[in-house]
Amino acid sequence: MQCIKPVLLIFLVAVLASCTEDDNWKMAAEIEESILMTTFPADTVFITDFGAVADDASFLNTGAIAAAILKCHSEGGGVVFVPEGRWTTGPITLMSNVNLHIAKNATLAFSTDYELYLPPVLTRWEGMDCYNIHPLIYARDASNIALTGKGTIDGQASNEAWWWMNGNPDYGWREGMNNQVLSGRIRLLAYEQNQTPVEERRFDLGGALRPQLINFMRCNTVLIEDLTLRNSPFWVIHPVLTDNFILRGVTIRSAGPNSDGCDPESCNGVLIENCRFDTGDDCIAIKSGRNNDGRRWSVPSQNVIVRNCRMEDGHGGVVIGSEISGGFKNLFVEDCEMDSPELLRVIRIKTSYCRGGVIENINVRNVKVGRCEEAVLKINLMYEPRENCLRDFPPYVRNVTLENVTSARSRYGVYIIGLDSMVNVSDVTVRNCTFNGVEDGNLITGAEHIRLRNVSVNGKKTRS
Repeated sequence: MQCIKPVLLIFLVAVLASCTEDDNWKMAAEIEESILMTTFPADTVFITDFGAVADDASFLNTGAIAAAILKCHSEGGGVVFVPEGRWTTGPITLMSNVNLHIAKNATLAFSTDYELYLPPVLTRWEGMDCYNIHPLIYARDASNIALTGKGTIDGQASNEAWWWMNGNPDYGWREGMNNQVLSGRIRLLAYEQNQTPVEERRFDLGGALRPQLINFMRCNTVLIEDLTLRNSPFWVIHPVLTDNFILRGVTIRSAGPNSDGCDPESCNGVLIENCRFDTGDDCIAIKSGRNNDGRRWSVPSQNVIVRNCRMEDGHGGVVIGSEISGGFKNLFVEDCEMDSPELLRVIRIKTSYCRGGVIENINVRNVKVGRCEEAVLKINLMYEPRENCLRDFPPYVRNVTLENVTSARSRYGVYIIGLDSMVNVSDVTVRNCTFNGVEDGNLITGAEHIRLRNVSVNGKKTRS
Protein backbone atom coordinates (compact mmCIF):
# COMPACT_ATOMS: atom_id res chain seq x y z
CA MET A 1 0.00 0.00 0.00
CA GLN A 2 1.32 3.42 -0.94
CA CYS A 3 2.42 5.58 1.98
CA ILE A 4 0.51 8.75 2.76
CA LYS A 5 2.62 11.80 2.02
CA PRO A 6 3.52 13.98 5.04
CA VAL A 7 1.67 17.01 3.66
CA LEU A 8 -1.49 14.95 3.16
CA LEU A 9 -1.14 13.46 6.65
CA ILE A 10 -0.94 16.94 8.18
CA PHE A 11 -4.02 17.95 6.19
CA LEU A 12 -5.97 14.91 7.39
CA VAL A 13 -5.01 15.56 11.04
CA ALA A 14 -6.16 19.18 10.68
CA VAL A 15 -9.47 18.11 9.15
CA LEU A 16 -10.10 15.60 11.93
CA ALA A 17 -9.29 18.23 14.57
CA SER A 18 -11.64 20.70 12.90
CA CYS A 19 -14.44 18.12 12.85
CA THR A 20 -13.98 17.51 16.59
CA GLU A 21 -14.16 21.26 17.31
CA ASP A 22 -17.28 21.66 15.19
CA ASP A 23 -18.89 18.66 16.88
CA ASN A 24 -18.27 20.18 20.31
CA TRP A 25 -19.89 23.50 19.45
CA LYS A 26 -22.68 21.69 17.63
CA MET A 27 -23.34 20.04 21.01
CA ALA A 28 -23.71 23.52 22.55
CA ALA A 29 -26.44 24.36 20.05
CA GLU A 30 -28.20 21.08 20.81
CA ILE A 31 -28.01 21.74 24.55
CA GLU A 32 -29.51 25.19 24.14
CA GLU A 33 -32.33 23.82 22.01
CA SER A 34 -33.11 21.19 24.66
CA ILE A 35 -33.48 23.66 27.57
CA LEU A 36 -37.15 24.08 28.45
CA MET A 37 -38.56 27.63 28.61
CA THR A 38 -40.91 29.03 31.23
CA THR A 39 -44.44 30.01 30.18
CA PHE A 40 -47.04 31.81 32.28
CA PRO A 41 -50.68 32.82 31.90
CA ALA A 42 -51.25 36.55 31.44
CA ASP A 43 -53.16 36.78 34.74
CA THR A 44 -51.51 39.34 37.03
CA VAL A 45 -51.77 39.69 40.80
CA PHE A 46 -50.56 42.92 42.44
CA ILE A 47 -48.96 42.76 45.88
CA THR A 48 -50.74 46.02 46.73
CA ASP A 49 -54.06 44.16 46.56
CA PHE A 50 -52.93 42.26 49.65
CA GLY A 51 -51.91 45.27 51.71
CA ALA A 52 -48.31 45.81 50.59
CA VAL A 53 -46.91 49.26 51.46
CA ALA A 54 -43.94 50.86 49.70
CA ASP A 55 -41.24 53.22 50.98
CA ASP A 56 -41.71 52.42 54.65
CA ALA A 57 -38.72 50.53 56.05
CA SER A 58 -40.62 49.73 59.24
CA PHE A 59 -43.43 47.93 57.38
CA LEU A 60 -42.84 44.30 56.44
CA ASN A 61 -44.47 43.15 53.21
CA THR A 62 -43.66 39.48 53.80
CA GLY A 63 -47.28 38.43 54.35
CA ALA A 64 -48.66 40.44 51.43
CA ILE A 65 -46.13 38.99 48.99
CA ALA A 66 -46.74 35.44 50.26
CA ALA A 67 -50.51 35.88 49.90
CA ALA A 68 -50.13 37.17 46.33
CA ILE A 69 -47.90 34.24 45.38
CA LEU A 70 -50.30 31.72 46.92
CA LYS A 71 -53.30 33.20 45.10
CA CYS A 72 -51.47 33.24 41.78
CA HIS A 73 -50.29 29.65 42.23
CA SER A 74 -53.66 28.32 43.40
CA GLU A 75 -55.46 29.85 40.40
CA GLY A 76 -53.20 28.20 37.83
CA GLY A 77 -50.26 30.59 37.74
CA GLY A 78 -49.35 33.92 36.24
CA VAL A 79 -47.49 37.07 37.30
CA VAL A 80 -47.10 38.51 40.77
CA PHE A 81 -46.36 42.18 40.18
CA VAL A 82 -44.17 44.37 42.41
CA PRO A 83 -44.79 48.02 41.40
CA GLU A 84 -42.42 50.98 41.59
CA GLY A 85 -41.18 51.75 45.09
CA ARG A 86 -39.02 50.21 47.81
CA TRP A 87 -40.70 47.23 49.44
CA THR A 88 -39.19 45.91 52.68
CA THR A 89 -39.74 42.21 53.23
CA GLY A 90 -38.64 39.08 55.00
CA PRO A 91 -37.99 35.76 53.19
CA ILE A 92 -39.99 34.86 50.08
CA THR A 93 -40.92 31.35 48.92
CA LEU A 94 -41.80 30.96 45.24
CA MET A 95 -44.36 28.40 44.04
CA SER A 96 -44.89 26.60 40.75
CA ASN A 97 -46.14 28.55 37.74
CA VAL A 98 -45.43 31.93 39.34
CA ASN A 99 -43.38 34.74 37.79
CA LEU A 100 -42.44 37.28 40.45
CA HIS A 101 -42.01 40.45 38.37
CA ILE A 102 -40.21 43.43 39.89
CA ALA A 103 -40.95 46.55 37.88
CA LYS A 104 -38.47 49.21 36.83
CA ASN A 105 -37.70 51.52 39.77
CA ALA A 106 -38.97 48.86 42.19
CA THR A 107 -36.74 47.32 44.86
CA LEU A 108 -37.34 44.30 47.06
CA ALA A 109 -35.28 45.19 50.14
CA PHE A 110 -34.74 42.29 52.53
CA SER A 111 -34.85 42.99 56.23
CA THR A 112 -31.71 42.33 58.25
CA ASP A 113 -33.73 41.12 61.24
CA TYR A 114 -32.21 37.62 61.40
CA GLU A 115 -35.13 36.16 63.36
CA LEU A 116 -37.36 36.53 60.29
CA TYR A 117 -35.36 33.82 58.49
CA LEU A 118 -36.32 31.04 60.88
CA PRO A 119 -37.23 28.22 61.00
CA PRO A 120 -34.47 26.60 58.92
CA VAL A 121 -35.21 24.97 55.55
CA LEU A 122 -33.55 22.19 53.56
CA THR A 123 -30.70 23.52 51.46
CA ARG A 124 -27.06 22.91 50.60
CA TRP A 125 -24.29 25.04 52.01
CA GLU A 126 -20.87 24.84 50.36
CA GLY A 127 -21.94 21.57 48.77
CA MET A 128 -23.24 19.94 51.98
CA ASP A 129 -26.86 19.10 52.79
CA CYS A 130 -28.34 20.74 55.86
CA TYR A 131 -31.27 22.64 57.31
CA ASN A 132 -30.16 26.26 57.45
CA ILE A 133 -31.44 29.82 57.75
CA HIS A 134 -34.12 30.47 55.12
CA PRO A 135 -32.62 31.90 51.91
CA LEU A 136 -33.96 35.35 51.08
CA ILE A 137 -35.78 33.94 48.02
CA TYR A 138 -36.36 30.19 48.08
CA ALA A 139 -38.19 27.47 46.17
CA ARG A 140 -38.28 23.72 46.71
CA ASP A 141 -39.71 21.10 44.35
CA ALA A 142 -41.26 23.83 42.18
CA SER A 143 -41.51 23.96 38.39
CA ASN A 144 -41.99 26.76 35.89
CA ILE A 145 -40.91 29.68 38.10
CA ALA A 146 -39.33 33.03 37.33
CA LEU A 147 -37.89 36.23 38.73
CA THR A 148 -38.12 38.97 36.10
CA GLY A 149 -38.30 42.71 35.57
CA LYS A 150 -36.04 45.76 35.42
CA GLY A 151 -36.09 46.21 39.19
CA THR A 152 -33.67 45.37 41.99
CA ILE A 153 -33.38 42.69 44.65
CA ASP A 154 -31.30 44.04 47.54
CA GLY A 155 -30.20 41.64 50.27
CA GLN A 156 -28.94 44.65 52.28
CA ALA A 157 -25.96 42.66 53.52
CA SER A 158 -23.01 44.71 54.75
CA ASN A 159 -20.24 44.63 57.34
CA GLU A 160 -22.95 45.41 59.90
CA ALA A 161 -25.44 42.80 58.64
CA TRP A 162 -24.62 39.19 57.67
CA TRP A 163 -21.07 39.64 56.32
CA TRP A 164 -19.45 39.90 59.76
CA MET A 165 -20.55 36.29 60.37
CA ASN A 166 -17.74 35.24 58.05
CA GLY A 167 -15.40 35.87 60.97
CA ASN A 168 -13.05 38.13 58.99
CA PRO A 169 -12.18 41.58 60.41
CA ASP A 170 -12.21 42.94 56.84
CA TYR A 171 -15.97 42.31 56.81
CA GLY A 172 -16.87 43.66 60.21
CA TRP A 173 -15.96 40.85 62.59
CA ARG A 174 -14.66 42.09 65.94
CA GLU A 175 -13.44 40.28 69.05
CA GLY A 176 -16.29 39.76 71.48
CA MET A 177 -18.93 39.17 68.85
CA ASN A 178 -21.03 36.00 69.03
CA ASN A 179 -18.34 33.30 68.97
CA GLN A 180 -20.90 30.62 68.12
CA VAL A 181 -21.10 31.89 64.56
CA LEU A 182 -17.64 30.55 63.80
CA SER A 183 -18.55 27.03 64.88
CA GLY A 184 -21.26 26.38 62.30
CA ARG A 185 -19.04 25.61 59.33
CA ILE A 186 -16.81 23.39 61.46
CA ARG A 187 -19.84 21.41 62.63
CA LEU A 188 -21.20 21.03 59.11
CA LEU A 189 -17.85 19.79 57.82
CA ALA A 190 -17.82 17.18 60.58
CA TYR A 191 -21.40 16.15 59.76
CA GLU A 192 -20.38 15.67 56.13
CA GLN A 193 -17.29 13.61 56.93
CA ASN A 194 -19.21 11.44 59.41
CA GLN A 195 -22.25 11.25 57.11
CA THR A 196 -24.58 12.37 59.87
CA PRO A 197 -28.23 12.05 58.72
CA VAL A 198 -29.37 15.27 57.07
CA GLU A 199 -32.34 15.59 59.44
CA GLU A 200 -29.84 16.05 62.25
CA ARG A 201 -27.84 18.75 60.46
CA ARG A 202 -29.77 21.74 61.73
CA PHE A 203 -28.47 25.28 62.06
CA ASP A 204 -30.16 28.30 63.53
CA LEU A 205 -28.74 31.75 64.15
CA GLY A 206 -26.15 30.32 66.51
CA GLY A 207 -24.59 28.38 63.63
CA ALA A 208 -24.61 31.46 61.41
CA LEU A 209 -24.27 29.77 58.05
CA ARG A 210 -25.23 32.86 56.05
CA PRO A 211 -28.15 32.31 53.64
CA GLN A 212 -28.12 32.62 49.87
CA LEU A 213 -29.90 35.52 48.21
CA ILE A 214 -31.69 33.10 45.83
CA ASN A 215 -31.79 29.32 46.33
CA PHE A 216 -33.81 26.86 44.24
CA MET A 217 -33.84 23.27 45.52
CA ARG A 218 -34.90 20.43 43.18
CA CYS A 219 -36.73 22.75 40.82
CA ASN A 220 -37.28 22.56 37.07
CA THR A 221 -37.65 25.15 34.33
CA VAL A 222 -36.49 28.39 35.89
CA LEU A 223 -35.86 31.90 34.53
CA ILE A 224 -34.14 34.87 36.15
CA GLU A 225 -34.11 37.82 33.76
CA ASP A 226 -33.15 41.52 33.57
CA LEU A 227 -32.93 42.17 37.32
CA THR A 228 -30.18 43.79 39.37
CA LEU A 229 -29.12 41.71 42.38
CA ARG A 230 -27.19 43.39 45.18
CA ASN A 231 -25.58 42.75 48.54
CA SER A 232 -26.16 39.07 49.18
CA PRO A 233 -25.40 37.57 52.61
CA PHE A 234 -23.66 34.61 50.91
CA TRP A 235 -23.83 33.11 47.38
CA VAL A 236 -26.11 35.22 45.19
CA ILE A 237 -27.86 32.62 42.97
CA HIS A 238 -27.71 28.96 43.91
CA PRO A 239 -29.81 26.47 41.93
CA VAL A 240 -29.42 22.90 43.24
CA LEU A 241 -30.61 19.79 41.38
CA THR A 242 -32.43 22.25 39.17
CA ASP A 243 -32.66 21.50 35.44
CA ASN A 244 -33.50 23.88 32.61
CA PHE A 245 -32.16 27.02 34.27
CA ILE A 246 -31.79 30.33 32.39
CA LEU A 247 -30.07 33.44 33.75
CA ARG A 248 -30.35 36.28 31.25
CA GLY A 249 -29.58 39.99 31.27
CA VAL A 250 -28.95 40.11 35.02
CA THR A 251 -26.50 42.45 36.79
CA ILE A 252 -24.96 41.09 40.00
CA ARG A 253 -23.08 43.37 42.37
CA SER A 254 -22.14 41.93 45.75
CA ALA A 255 -18.72 42.58 47.27
CA GLY A 256 -19.10 40.53 50.44
CA PRO A 257 -17.29 37.37 51.52
CA ASN A 258 -18.26 34.29 49.48
CA SER A 259 -20.45 36.45 47.24
CA ASP A 260 -20.32 34.06 44.27
CA GLY A 261 -22.53 35.35 41.46
CA CYS A 262 -24.17 32.14 40.23
CA ASP A 263 -23.42 28.62 41.44
CA PRO A 264 -25.33 25.92 39.52
CA GLU A 265 -24.95 22.74 41.58
CA SER A 266 -25.85 19.30 40.21
CA CYS A 267 -27.83 21.04 37.46
CA ASN A 268 -28.45 19.90 33.88
CA GLY A 269 -29.16 22.39 31.10
CA VAL A 270 -27.99 25.86 32.15
CA LEU A 271 -27.84 28.99 29.97
CA ILE A 272 -26.20 32.15 31.36
CA GLU A 273 -26.13 35.01 28.87
CA ASN A 274 -25.84 38.79 28.65
CA CYS A 275 -25.08 39.11 32.37
CA ARG A 276 -22.69 41.35 34.28
CA PHE A 277 -20.83 40.13 37.36
CA ASP A 278 -19.00 42.23 39.96
CA THR A 279 -18.55 39.96 42.96
CA GLY A 280 -16.58 39.30 46.12
CA ASP A 281 -15.84 35.72 45.04
CA ASP A 282 -16.23 33.65 41.86
CA CYS A 283 -18.49 35.20 39.22
CA ILE A 284 -19.81 31.81 38.03
CA ALA A 285 -18.87 28.64 39.94
CA ILE A 286 -20.19 25.26 38.79
CA LYS A 287 -20.53 22.66 41.54
CA SER A 288 -21.80 19.13 42.25
CA GLY A 289 -21.42 18.52 45.97
CA ARG A 290 -18.61 18.33 48.46
CA ASN A 291 -16.68 15.16 49.27
CA ASN A 292 -18.85 12.34 50.69
CA ASP A 293 -22.10 14.25 50.16
CA GLY A 294 -21.30 14.80 46.50
CA ARG A 295 -20.40 11.14 46.02
CA ARG A 296 -23.55 10.06 47.85
CA TRP A 297 -25.75 12.13 45.52
CA SER A 298 -23.58 11.28 42.50
CA VAL A 299 -25.36 13.86 40.35
CA PRO A 300 -22.99 15.80 38.09
CA SER A 301 -23.54 19.27 36.79
CA GLN A 302 -23.58 19.17 33.01
CA ASN A 303 -24.44 21.01 29.83
CA VAL A 304 -23.72 24.62 30.78
CA ILE A 305 -23.52 27.52 28.29
CA VAL A 306 -22.08 30.94 29.23
CA ARG A 307 -22.01 33.67 26.57
CA ASN A 308 -21.94 37.42 26.08
CA CYS A 309 -21.20 38.09 29.74
CA ARG A 310 -18.93 40.62 31.37
CA MET A 311 -16.94 39.80 34.49
CA GLU A 312 -15.32 42.50 36.63
CA ASP A 313 -14.22 41.82 40.23
CA GLY A 314 -14.13 38.18 41.30
CA HIS A 315 -11.84 35.32 42.31
CA GLY A 316 -12.58 33.68 38.96
CA GLY A 317 -14.60 34.47 35.85
CA VAL A 318 -15.97 31.02 35.01
CA VAL A 319 -14.98 28.40 37.58
CA ILE A 320 -15.55 24.69 38.09
CA GLY A 321 -15.28 23.59 41.71
CA SER A 322 -14.21 23.29 44.30
CA GLU A 323 -17.27 21.35 45.52
CA ILE A 324 -17.30 19.13 42.44
CA SER A 325 -17.29 15.57 43.81
CA GLY A 326 -20.24 14.56 41.63
CA GLY A 327 -18.29 15.54 38.53
CA PHE A 328 -18.96 17.87 35.61
CA LYS A 329 -19.07 17.72 31.82
CA ASN A 330 -19.83 19.94 28.87
CA LEU A 331 -19.08 23.62 29.43
CA PHE A 332 -19.26 26.14 26.60
CA VAL A 333 -18.03 29.71 27.19
CA GLU A 334 -17.93 32.21 24.36
CA ASP A 335 -17.94 35.91 23.50
CA CYS A 336 -17.27 37.16 27.03
CA GLU A 337 -15.25 40.10 28.33
CA MET A 338 -13.35 40.03 31.62
CA ASP A 339 -11.32 42.88 33.07
CA SER A 340 -10.48 44.11 36.55
CA PRO A 341 -7.42 44.42 38.81
CA GLU A 342 -9.58 42.50 41.31
CA LEU A 343 -10.31 39.63 38.89
CA LEU A 344 -7.92 36.85 39.85
CA ARG A 345 -8.43 34.24 37.10
CA VAL A 346 -10.41 33.93 33.88
CA ILE A 347 -11.10 30.19 33.55
CA ARG A 348 -10.44 28.18 36.71
CA ILE A 349 -10.80 24.52 37.68
CA LYS A 350 -10.21 23.79 41.37
CA THR A 351 -10.44 20.40 43.02
CA SER A 352 -8.45 18.03 45.24
CA TYR A 353 -7.95 14.52 46.61
CA CYS A 354 -10.85 15.08 48.99
CA ARG A 355 -13.20 16.20 46.21
CA GLY A 356 -12.42 13.65 43.50
CA GLY A 357 -14.75 13.56 40.49
CA VAL A 358 -14.21 13.77 36.74
CA ILE A 359 -14.26 17.15 34.97
CA GLU A 360 -14.31 16.97 31.19
CA ASN A 361 -15.17 18.66 27.92
CA ILE A 362 -14.48 22.31 28.73
CA ASN A 363 -14.71 24.61 25.69
CA VAL A 364 -13.87 28.33 25.70
CA ARG A 365 -13.61 30.64 22.69
CA ASN A 366 -13.62 34.31 21.76
CA VAL A 367 -12.93 35.74 25.21
CA LYS A 368 -11.33 39.16 25.58
CA VAL A 369 -9.44 39.77 28.82
CA GLY A 370 -8.08 43.10 29.90
CA ARG A 371 -6.40 42.50 33.22
CA CYS A 372 -6.50 39.55 35.61
CA GLU A 373 -4.18 39.13 38.55
CA GLU A 374 -3.05 35.52 38.36
CA ALA A 375 -3.83 33.41 35.26
CA VAL A 376 -5.96 33.23 32.15
CA LEU A 377 -6.35 29.46 32.60
CA LYS A 378 -5.72 27.87 35.98
CA ILE A 379 -6.22 24.18 36.74
CA ASN A 380 -5.44 23.27 40.34
CA LEU A 381 -5.76 19.70 41.62
CA MET A 382 -4.16 20.65 44.95
CA TYR A 383 -6.83 23.09 46.13
CA GLU A 384 -7.11 23.41 49.94
CA PRO A 385 -4.28 20.89 50.51
CA ARG A 386 -4.61 21.03 54.31
CA GLU A 387 -8.19 19.74 54.31
CA ASN A 388 -8.64 16.50 56.21
CA CYS A 389 -10.64 13.67 54.65
CA LEU A 390 -10.82 10.01 55.59
CA ARG A 391 -9.48 8.71 52.27
CA ASP A 392 -8.25 9.95 48.91
CA PHE A 393 -10.40 10.25 45.79
CA PRO A 394 -8.12 11.47 43.00
CA PRO A 395 -9.80 13.96 40.64
CA TYR A 396 -9.47 13.89 36.85
CA VAL A 397 -9.51 16.83 34.44
CA ARG A 398 -9.47 16.18 30.70
CA ASN A 399 -10.39 17.65 27.35
CA VAL A 400 -10.05 21.37 27.99
CA THR A 401 -9.85 23.74 25.01
CA LEU A 402 -9.26 27.49 24.85
CA GLU A 403 -9.25 29.25 21.49
CA ASN A 404 -9.19 32.88 20.39
CA VAL A 405 -8.60 34.18 23.91
CA THR A 406 -6.66 37.42 24.29
CA SER A 407 -5.40 39.08 27.46
CA ALA A 408 -3.52 42.29 28.18
CA ARG A 409 -2.06 41.59 31.63
CA SER A 410 -1.64 38.65 34.01
CA ARG A 411 1.01 36.84 36.00
CA TYR A 412 0.64 33.57 34.04
CA GLY A 413 -0.97 32.61 30.79
CA VAL A 414 -1.58 28.92 31.54
CA TYR A 415 -1.03 27.72 35.12
CA ILE A 416 -1.58 24.02 35.86
CA ILE A 417 -0.91 22.36 39.22
CA GLY A 418 -1.37 18.60 38.95
CA LEU A 419 -1.14 15.92 41.62
CA ASP A 420 2.20 14.93 43.12
CA SER A 421 1.70 11.19 42.76
CA MET A 422 -0.02 10.76 39.37
CA VAL A 423 -0.85 12.62 36.17
CA ASN A 424 -4.58 13.36 36.21
CA VAL A 425 -4.71 16.41 33.95
CA SER A 426 -4.67 15.54 30.27
CA ASP A 427 -5.59 16.79 26.82
CA VAL A 428 -5.50 20.54 27.31
CA THR A 429 -5.41 22.54 24.07
CA VAL A 430 -4.75 26.28 23.87
CA ARG A 431 -5.07 27.50 20.31
CA ASN A 432 -4.85 30.86 18.52
CA CYS A 433 -4.44 32.80 21.77
CA THR A 434 -2.48 35.95 22.58
CA PHE A 435 -1.38 36.67 26.14
CA ASN A 436 0.40 40.00 26.67
CA GLY A 437 1.78 41.61 29.80
CA VAL A 438 2.51 38.17 31.26
CA GLU A 439 4.96 38.35 34.15
CA ASP A 440 5.97 34.68 34.52
CA GLY A 441 4.92 32.96 31.27
CA ASN A 442 3.24 29.56 31.54
CA LEU A 443 3.72 27.17 34.47
CA ILE A 444 2.60 23.57 33.95
CA THR A 445 3.25 20.65 36.30
CA GLY A 446 1.66 17.22 36.66
CA ALA A 447 -0.11 17.24 33.28
CA GLU A 448 0.19 15.45 29.94
CA HIS A 449 -0.87 16.00 26.36
CA ILE A 450 -0.76 19.80 26.70
CA ARG A 451 -0.96 21.37 23.25
CA LEU A 452 -0.16 25.03 22.62
CA ARG A 453 -0.94 25.89 19.00
CA ASN A 454 -0.29 29.36 17.65
CA VAL A 455 -0.04 30.81 21.15
CA SER A 456 1.76 34.12 21.67
CA VAL A 457 3.09 35.13 25.10
CA ASN A 458 4.45 38.68 25.24
CA GLY A 459 4.87 38.64 21.46
CA LYS A 460 6.73 35.33 21.28
CA LYS A 461 5.22 32.16 19.84
CA THR A 462 4.97 29.23 22.23
CA ARG A 463 4.45 25.65 21.14
CA SER A 464 4.30 22.27 22.83
